[in-house]
Amino acid sequence: MGIKDQFQDKSGELQDRAKKAMGDKKDEAGERASQGRDDAQERGQQAPDQARDAAQEQQDKFNQDYDA
Repeated sequence: MGIKDQFQDKSGELQDRAKKAMGDKKDEAGERASQGRDDAQERGQQAPDQARDAAQEQQDKFNQDYDA
């Protein structure tokens, strides 16, 4: 095995490691993005409930003021 072959083998090995590392990072980033979307969707679903509760509370206070 000549020096040229050794360099080619090492080059191939490094390329494979780099591709694997990039793939792992892409997977990790995809998982974080998915989690972020899930969190945002959950907060989006909570917002209408909170708004409705706040509106109902204000309506109750208004009604109490006029009942007194």
